[in-house]
Amino acid sequence: MGEFGVTSEVGKLRTVLLHRPGTELARLTETNRDQLLFDVVPSLERMRAEHDAFAGVLSDRGAEVLLLGELLPQTIAHSGAARIQGISAAVSERRLGPRLAAEVSAYLRALAPDDLANVLIAGLEFGELPSGIGRSAMSLVRFMHAPTDFVVDPLPNLMFTRDSSFWVGERFAITRLAFAARGRETSLTDLVFAHHPRFLGTRRAYESRTAPVEGGDVLLLAPGVVAVGVGERTTPAGVEALARSLFRDELAHTVLAVGIAQSRAYMHLGTMATMVDTDAIVMNPQVRRAPTFTGSPGPGGDPDVLTVTGPGEFADVAASAMGEARLRVIETALDPSAGDLPVYGADGSNTLAVAPGIVVAYAHATETNRRLRAAGIEVIEIEGGELGTGRGGPRCLACPIARAELPG
Repeated sequence: MGEFGVTSEVGKLRTVLLHRPGTELARLTETNRDQLLFDVVPSLERMRAEHDAFAGVLSDRGAEVLLLGELLPQTIAHSGAARIQGISAAVSERRLGPRLAAEVSAYLRALAPDDLANVLIAGLEFGELPSGIGRSAMSLVRFMHAPTDFVVDPLPNLMFTRDSSFWVGERFAITRLAFAARGRETSLTDLVFAHHPRFLGTRRAYESRTAPVEGGDVLLLAPGVVAVGVGERTTPAGVEALARSLFRDELAHTVLAVGIAQSRAYMHLGTMATMVDTDAIVMNPQVRRAPTFTGSPGPGGDPDVLTVTGPGEFADVAASAMGEARLRVIETALDPSAGDLPVYGADGSNTLAVAPGIVVAYAHATETNRRLRAAGIEVIEIEGGELGTGRGGPRCLACPIARAELPG
């Protein structure tokens, strides 16, 4: 592979995309936190400290850490098309009406790259608009909204960079997020990968504009083998569309559709199971036997006519697809007396591999971390009391852009 490329969940991590929590988290209140998918209003200061420590661990282990908040203004400065595309995604004529939307767009087009990037990430309140906008046109929208209402919604979940895109082979895939509070995140990731000078020449693997597929549901179990969770965030139609695209581009030969509960507690397949070595997976025991269908190209390798078999149990079907007799399954601890039901439902199964057999995990998943070590996995613990308030672990927080290929 070239500079960028990912064919597994566990190859040595070389380059990773993170987003350092910023002003967008300061927009959370007790009134809007549910709508913005947070259980509590976190401490931004502590969250930043935890995230900085996480980024430091990845850097210390040899990974180049790229920050979305730094790449976005660079992209806007480099490309006028990126500026227009970002504004177009952020300004809703349906919400603002045509005249006010036009005035807001003109205001945003005049901002410096850093300032525009901040608005696209952190949002914009009506009270932060210049006083003249909407006044001359007698905008009813401007007059009737409170100063703290949003002209542009903030993106407090942007730190979970795994969801809005993922890399498969040497290509990036742009997903479609299921909930309105997160829908615009993909537009920012798309801007960076499509227009930043660092990524010029890279190609798309997939771009969903219809059925939802979220990156947190996508596991690259082994080269050519992709598992996708079907639950609250990703639909069967989304998996089917992704499979056809991956087969067409010869980026995968097998796609597994794993049925998980339609519940926020489950959320993504990646919050319930993550690869920790080439033949080992840490897994919520309730997902081990999840009904799993196997998809492959149709007769003659036709990607548009899928061959579907199953269902079987996830752990067994995954092992077979990977060419393993069986997977080493390390089950997460779900007993409160074991001290492994940390705040906000994270149960220790959302780890990030930095190399085969070496993972980053939240320190509060004490019993699961003990089980991982007993299975021969090196566990690098980070604090996640504030990061976990958005219901995501180390894997959710990182979008690998380059990993070493696995031998053989």
